[in-house]
Amino acid sequence: MTAFTEPSPTPLALLLLGQNSDSGSERGVECPGDLPPASDHSLVERAIAAKAALGNRVFILGHHYQRDEVIAFADVTGDSFKLAREAAARPDAEYIVFCGVHFMAESADILTADTQSVVLPDLDAGCSMADMANIAQVEDAWDVLIDAGIADITVPVTYMNSTAAIKAFTGRHGGTVCTSSNAKTALEWAFKQGQKVLFMPDQHLGRNTAVLEMGMSLDDCVVFNPHKPNGGLTTAQLQDARMILWRGHCSVHGRFTPQKVDEIREKVPDVKVLVHPECTHEVVLKADLVGSTEFIISTIASAPPGSSWAIGTELNLVRRLALAHPDKAITYLDSTVCYCSTMNRIDLPHLVSSLEDLVAGKVRNVITVDPQVTHWAQVALERMLELPAAVAATD
Repeated sequence: MTAFTEPSPTPLALLLLGQNSDSGSERGVECPGDLPPASDHSLVERAIAAKAALGNRVFILGHHYQRDEVIAFADVTGDSFKLAREAAARPDAEYIVFCGVHFMAESADILTADTQSVVLPDLDAGCSMADMANIAQVEDAWDVLIDAGIADITVPVTYMNSTAAIKAFTGRHGGTVCTSSNAKTALEWAFKQGQKVLFMPDQHLGRNTAVLEMGMSLDDCVVFNPHKPNGGLTTAQLQDARMILWRGHCSVHGRFTPQKVDEIREKVPDVKVLVHPECTHEVVLKADLVGSTEFIISTIASAPPGSSWAIGTELNLVRRLALAHPDKAITYLDSTVCYCSTMNRIDLPHLVSSLEDLVAGKVRNVITVDPQVTHWAQVALERMLELPAAVAATD
């Protein structure tokens, strides 16, 4: 059993209590699209009171891309897989409140005990990338690979940013899950099991890893479009390819452009461009450093004072890094790229509503994964954990 201490208001929660505002501009940080403060100024007090009333019965997880007003009440912050593992490490918590998106809450449900309830404050908080690969489409795609005579030499690898059903499909067909930190390790393992990889659902992470980290060529990669017959590919193209990339992408990271990299370099000649591998191949080629969310955070933390950085990832995280490191010049790579709209559905009103419901004995918005799906998804996740030098950092 893992015990944890009675929760108390975080420094950020106390700051919000005093300011009742989440305006980055008021704190001297120039980032586009500052979120307005909550209209109900009692929400911070209500959140503190509800969390205190629940005590150790509740454990709140906050994804890095959440807004500050939500992060203020998180017991742990991190990326999706880290948070799911943190939930599994808290068996005494009756309720896991996951401030993230749907596929993340599914992973938490898969890894936690049946006696625990995983609550998603807003059921509409999804992930556009995960939604780009549904199980019916993937089953149809596998039939295409069977018809092309290559299914038996193809190993599916799915990114953590996928539904439980896709993870289960991967487990059933001898594949594994990967994160943006261990994608290369996962692909190396997969190519020892077969000759080809079906990589889902983010084409950019798959392409960037195959070409930039494993020495493949762009010609080794084809993109499978589930909305076209045969994936929009000929049988010969499927047979010749080594990497069959699902036509999916992150709606935020996919909007950064090479032109924006050029513009920021002209504006700030000594700037270092740091981007996430979900960005397009062209953007990644122009960047100075590429890595997962945790890599971005650690890179900025260890950067020398006075250094200049342009970061290509979700805006909430970039704003938080700018606030945490005022000795460094941190800017957003593209001022026209917005927040992750689905991630930002989890706001303080939704969090307060969930907590107060739990105080009142009402358990709503519970995420429950079918037992058979859970079994095969666990198989895929366990394969990932057994990979050499497996790491926990993800999206």
